[in-house]
Amino acid sequence: MSRLESRPPFGLAQGAIAALGLVTLAGCAVGPDYKRPESPLPDQFNQARAESPADQPTAPMQKDWWTLFQDATLNDLVDQALARNTDMQLAVARVEEADALAREAGAAQFPQINGNLGSSRTQASTKTATPTPAGTPRLRDSRSASLSTAFEIDVWGRLRRASEAARAQALASHYAQDTVQLSLAGLVASNYLALRAYDAELAVTRETVASREASLKIVKVRQEAGLVSPVDLHQAESSLAAAQAQLAGLRQQRALAEHQIALLVGTPGFTVAPGDIRQLPLPPVPPAGLPSSLLQARPDVRQAEETLVSANAQIGVVKATLYPTITLTGSLGSESKALSDLFTSAASTWALGLNLVMPLLDAGRHAAQVDQASARQKQAVASYQKTVQTAFKEVNDALVTLRESAEKERAQAIQAEAAKKVLALTQYRYEAGYSAYLDLLDAQRSANDAQLNYLNSRQTRLTSTVDLFKSLGGGWKDNSPRPVEAPAKPLAQAPQPK
Repeated sequence: MSRLESRPPFGLAQGAIAALGLVTLAGCAVGPDYKRPESPLPDQFNQARAESPADQPTAPMQKDWWTLFQDATLNDLVDQALARNTDMQLAVARVEEADALAREAGAAQFPQINGNLGSSRTQASTKTATPTPAGTPRLRDSRSASLSTAFEIDVWGRLRRASEAARAQALASHYAQDTVQLSLAGLVASNYLALRAYDAELAVTRETVASREASLKIVKVRQEAGLVSPVDLHQAESSLAAAQAQLAGLRQQRALAEHQIALLVGTPGFTVAPGDIRQLPLPPVPPAGLPSSLLQARPDVRQAEETLVSANAQIGVVKATLYPTITLTGSLGSESKALSDLFTSAASTWALGLNLVMPLLDAGRHAAQVDQASARQKQAVASYQKTVQTAFKEVNDALVTLRESAEKERAQAIQAEAAKKVLALTQYRYEAGYSAYLDLLDAQRSANDAQLNYLNSRQTRLTSTVDLFKSLGGGWKDNSPRPVEAPAKPLAQAPQPK
């Protein structure tokens, strides 16, 4: 509805408001119009250079990026967190408040019409210094009904700038909610990957404990037969105890990760069934040549920009106070002694007024307020530019971490396989009497550590993918055929001596 369509329905005031409404629409809004500040960033991210213009990515971003891990449990956890997490509920409530404030600011641009009904009976005194004129009744009745309005004519755009600032703040709160959603999904995914890594490490450690228990039994038999010294027995006992302590530590870490997930999904006591990080596929990653303009998709960047838009509009709100404030007042109604005469033509009343208020001498107070608003706008510019630069750094960090963690995982997979072969050979040499038990213990420790290091690098690689999705503000849809990396096999244990 336009301002001219929101006129109070009475004759003279109707025409006056229409005329002044035209003045309002024609009037300019003081203060600077918003212009996005320059952010001197490279065209592409340092860690994702394209070799040719044809390498520029064109695939759309995907907001539900966690589904790219193709894990039903993770999808369910994120859905529960978005629905039940208290931080998410707080962000939603803030959005509702900001939307209501924006509606209130917009409504201030239109007249507010008030209805008034009144009825009174008064009695005059006959004992006053000034006697009541003859024939005047002591008891008087009065009935009234009227419509009234007071409307500021927005010649200088103060109300329009205030509405612009409120709308920008409402948008900023929406983007703040998106930021909370992005961070929350990232926390759930990272903790879930840690939980799955602990599951895999527990499986490996249980196998290690079982292997060392079998080794201890064999060493006991050989020591009782006088084939080995008691040193071997004590070394076997120490090795088994170390594996058992490692198992207890992993159980504790898994429980703590599970408790954290329960807090994030808003369900205390929530449990997650065991799984294995090696069974999770690697989601697609953005191709080479990512343009830095993708940062505009990040909700925190958009939030910072809308905050800047609001601060820029506030300059106009404050500047308008340097000019005259024009207010239109009007009323239309009727007043009579008897209720039956209230709506007759003889009882009608009306009033129309125009007020102008302008600061003449304020010792520089309004000018100081303008300077304050300008300083806040400069702060918002710096905050926006810092947000953009931080986002650029986070994407670069995630890209290099993802690339190097993939290389590290491949190297540690080779190391784990080599350590398994060394363990098998050392086991045979010990059985044949060519190696000391200390060599076997060293091979067992190396094989166990190599497998755990491989699992940690797998977790780091997947977590860095989560960080990349968060830093880009979403996932990457890859519609091209892509080979699926086979999940790693658990480290096989060396055959035990018979």
